[in-house]
Formats: sequence, C-alpha cells, structure tokens
Amino acid sequence: MINDAGKELIKSYEGLRLKSYKCSAGKDSIGFGNTFYEDGRPVKPGDTITLERAHKLFDFIIAKFSNKVSNLVKTEITDNQKSALVSFAYNCGITNLMNSTLLKKVNADPSDPSIADEFKKWTKAGGKSLPGLVKRREAEAKLYFT
Repeated sequence: MINDAGKELIKSYEGLRLKSYKCSAGKDSIGFGNTFYEDGRPVKPGDTITLERAHKLFDFIIAKFSNKVSNLVKTEITDNQKSALVSFAYNCGITNLMNSTLLKKVNADPSDPSIADEFKKWTKAGGKSLPGLVKRREAEAKLYFT
C-alpha cells in the first residue's frame, strides 16, 4: 500500500475540487484528480461530491493503483519507492507506467540512479511541458530515493 508521504504528495499536486473540472490533459476530474468513480463510471461535467466522499474516493482509487503497481514491480522496493511509482501512475496512468523505461529500470535495478531521470521525462500534457508536472516529477524522484 502507498505510504502517507506518497498520499500527501499526490494530494498536494492534485489539489481538491468538489465540483468537476477539466484537468490539464482535458479529462473531467473531481476530488483529488479522480477521473472515475468507485463503480467505474467516468466523471462528467457538472458532477459534485462532498469532502467526505472525495477522501473515500481517493482511498478507493489509490488502493487500486497501489495494487496495480505491486503487480508490475518484479523486484523488492521500499515503501517510498512504491509510493513514488503509485503517484506517477496515478497522474500518468497505469498503462504509461507499464510501458515505460522507468518501470524497466526499476525492475532491473531499483537503486539505479538514472531512475530519477526517467521520472523527469514525463512533464508534458497536451504536448506542452508544464511547470507543475516538472515539480511533481522532481518530488516523486526525491521520494523514490529517500
């Protein structure tokens, strides 16, 4: 499972919105950057949720991402390393993690220092490098190596 440092990293970069909005990639999102609900339904324009529901939705979805990351990682990693990878997958998508050089390097040698550079390659949304994504990838890389 993801640790508290990982949860706080995600929440700090996603922010909290109780009314749906378009994220930087153009997807309808709600709560802490969630694009779907517990039952798999996508978030739609005009949707609203309560603060309590936002936290429950986050916990439900983060557990799904944590399990998926666990299934992809074939080596022993620390809680911080897993949490950084869950944050990455939460933001970039599990398929992008699955097909990434980042994951290949983690599975080959989780202490490879070039892994930090792999996080930093994922800073674009809509074809543009975004300062918030640059900072998030730096924070994920820092957590990974803490």
